[in-house]
Amino acid sequence: MFLRAGVLSLALLLASRVAGLLRESAMAAAFGASGRGDIAILMLTLPDWLAGVLASGALAYVLLPAWAHEDAGRVAATQRRVGRMLLGLGLALAALLALLHGPAVAVLAGGLPQALHPEAGRALLWSALALPLALLASLGMTRLQHERDFVGMYASNLVVNGVLIAALLVAGFAAPVATLVVGIGLLLAMLARLAWQYQRQRPFRRVPGLADSTALPAFPVWGWAAAAAGLPLALPFVARSLASQQGAGALATFNYAWKLVELPLLLAVQLVGTLALGPIVQALRSADGERAAAQPLRRGFALAWTLACAAVAGLVMAGPAIAQLLFGWGRMDARAVEHVAQWGSLGSWSLLPQALVTIALAVLAAHERMRVAVLAYAVALVVLLLAHPGDGAHLMLWLDGLWAAMAVVVLAALGPGWRQWLPWRALVSAGGILSLLQAGLLVVGRPERHALQWLAAAAAAALTIAITWWASADLRGALRR
Repeated sequence: MFLRAGVLSLALLLASRVAGLLRESAMAAAFGASGRGDIAILMLTLPDWLAGVLASGALAYVLLPAWAHEDAGRVAATQRRVGRMLLGLGLALAALLALLHGPAVAVLAGGLPQALHPEAGRALLWSALALPLALLASLGMTRLQHERDFVGMYASNLVVNGVLIAALLVAGFAAPVATLVVGIGLLLAMLARLAWQYQRQRPFRRVPGLADSTALPAFPVWGWAAAAAGLPLALPFVARSLASQQGAGALATFNYAWKLVELPLLLAVQLVGTLALGPIVQALRSADGERAAAQPLRRGFALAWTLACAAVAGLVMAGPAIAQLLFGWGRMDARAVEHVAQWGSLGSWSLLPQALVTIALAVLAAHERMRVAVLAYAVALVVLLLAHPGDGAHLMLWLDGLWAAMAVVVLAALGPGWRQWLPWRALVSAGGILSLLQAGLLVVGRPERHALQWLAAAAAAALTIAITWWASADLRGALRR
């Protein structure tokens, strides 16, 4: 899908992720790892997170297949109908969040000192106002995806992040009214995104009564789709909320550390999963079925696993240098940057099982057996809530273990042929190189100078990819495609 989007769309995808990192950097510079930093992160991330859990993935899972065989008029009619439903849901949730903003602060940012609770409550009121707009934007993004307008999709993230970065820069110089400035910036960013999406959508002719005749899938279909897409987003969010119990600034520190994991996850692992999904599903639905799917599956696993190992190698080698570059600005203190690097390096190991899960989910989706994955995510979420892991480092280790357990469950759910679908040479080669690098790091230690850390990270990632490419025909085949 992304390959067909063209060079411009891929460039916009990269630019949108970079803009997201710049937004986090601006937030770190403006507030540091402080209670007000926790408040700003909670306010800015809550609307899109709730929209992602409740709607974004479910809309893509449910509406895109339904729209594939509909004309433009019916697509638009369905969009209007779903939009009214999302607006109603958003207004109801906004009212609930506004009424319960006090308990919500205690749950989502429990480490805040009591003196900051009123300010955090006001911040959640801004989040509540933005929530209906975020839900409508998720529908607009689904429409743009249906129209294959990848430029519109990725540029909408640039619009949001551009407005938010400007607001954060202003807030950094207006500490007494920082929450007000960021709140206004949040609403302006949401409105700007909706305006961008609206003008990118193809015009359509309204047909009277057509909206009432469009049939929507039953509620259980929406529920399973929302659970399948939303529960993976819930794990790091819940971990962040648990980290916040350690005191003011802990939420911000964990959030920045997870960003070190999230960037390679989105740009490498999940991108490979998206590219591999089409060939895998097509092969599984062919006459040969699972036999025809063996090659694209092995290649997908090999590429996702190798890129994940290379990303982990880079992070463990240059974690301090990367954290300093991205977050060591303004009001961010050195101790917090050190924690970001340490926690991010620990959390990066979850990229390995997530690489396996991402490709395996393509098979489960093709066979309509996503309930296994949903139940695995739900159990992992309950375990995390019951574990009370402690600080950010322990939370990252718990996430690593839970993702590893989910990988085992999801692979086993593929059926008896899953061992033949794994590229063992690629798994052993990339995993072995990464293990040796980690062992050497424990013995020798990483270089003190950040410039040397960058060089070591680049060499480690390149070595991981090069040796795996030499050892694995599956990786060579994946890179030729």
